[in-house]
Amino acid sequence: MQIYELLKEDHIRVKGLLKELVNLDNGKPQVRLALITQIRDELVPHARAEEAVFYNALRTHPAAKEIMSQVYREHIQAEAMLKVLQAGDKLNRGWKKTAIRLKKALENHISEEENKVFPIAKRILSSDDSVRIGEAFEAMKPKVRAESFLGTTIDLIANLLPPRFMKSFLLQERLGSEN
Repeated sequence: MQIYELLKEDHIRVKGLLKELVNLDNGKPQVRLALITQIRDELVPHARAEEAVFYNALRTHPAAKEIMSQVYREHIQAEAMLKVLQAGDKLNRGWKKTAIRLKKALENHISEEENKVFPIAKRILSSDDSVRIGEAFEAMKPKVRAESFLGTTIDLIANLLPPRFMKSFLLQERLGSEN
């Protein structure tokens, strides 16, 4: 399956979870916590795998450079809101406003990605490339899901580095963790 269809499936799943969360009333903290956890478990692996195999395949191409820096920023902002939502949920303060902001931000991001990034990618990537990227994306998500918060943060940093530094950074990080 091509990466575009896989990403759209994830987008539909996350939007559904966010809609459920936003429509939830204040009296169900266990359900809210479970939904926030599900959103995190869908969103973070999706973002890391998408950055590593899809965004990084596009970001150095002149036609994609500007939009790619924007979508990376949107990932960072969404994850920051998710962290605020997790902390706010524990305090039971302001979670609904944060959930609404996160939902709107992700809906905007998804729209940008599907309507701007996908058409650019389809001009840059061959059909075979998009299938290979889709396979790599699907293979990577469970690995990211198993990582710690620190591990996924390191992956985020690595994905933001210029390509010439990325491999060196990841190698140094792996060597540091073995000591």
